[in-house]
Amino acid sequence: MGPPNSPLAKFNEILNFLYFGNHRYRVEGMIPESTSKLSDFLFKPENRVTWDKALKMYNIVLKIDSDTFICHTITQSFAMGSISPRDFIDLVSLKHYEGNTDVISVTSVDFPAYPPSSSYIRGYNHACGYICLPVQENPAYSKLVMFVQTEMRGKLAPSIIEATMPSNLVSFMLNVKDGIKTQKIPSRHGYHHNGHSSFLKKK
Repeated sequence: MGPPNSPLAKFNEILNFLYFGNHRYRVEGMIPESTSKLSDFLFKPENRVTWDKALKMYNIVLKIDSDTFICHTITQSFAMGSISPRDFIDLVSLKHYEGNTDVISVTSVDFPAYPPSSSYIRGYNHACGYICLPVQENPAYSKLVMFVQTEMRGKLAPSIIEATMPSNLVSFMLNVKDGIKTQKIPSRHGYHHNGHSSFLKKK
C-alpha cells in the first residue's frame, strides 16, 4: 500500500471510505513510460478508443476545467457476447500530487442531457480510477494501479462478472502497454510531447 502518507495510501483510504459494498477489483503493472506522460495518455479521450479495445466510444460531453470533464462511454460486448455493451456517464478528474504522482478518479453521475436510452444498459461506476507512480530506481517506468467497482446492471449472474472481470483488467494493462508503444512511434519523426494535455484548457 505504500507509506502512510503516500498518495497511494491516501487513495486507498479514500476508496475504503467510498466503498460501495460490491466487488472491487484492483490490478497493477509496470509501464515503460514516465508518470506525467502515462497519466496524460490515460486522460486524453481523443486517443482512448484507438488503444482501449474494451471501448467502442469515449466522448467528452462537458468540459468543466483543464483537469475535469464528464464523458459518455460505450463498452464493447465481452465474455464471448454474454455481456452486452453498456454505456456510462462519468465524471473524470486528474489530480497532481507531490512526488510526481498523478491520480485519475472516475465516478458515474446523473447528467440529464444524456439520459439512459433503449440502445444500451446504463452501467454505474462507483469510486474508481487510476494512480500513476514513478519508479524511483528507473524514472523511465511508472507503476500503474487501477481500481474498479462497477455495477454492470441488467440481468447478469454475478458469477459471469466475477469470472470475466479479472481477465478484462489484465487485458486493459496489456492495451495500455501496446498503446504507449504506438504513441512513441511518431516521436522518431519529430513529434514533440509537451507533458500534460492542454485540450481542456478554458477559452
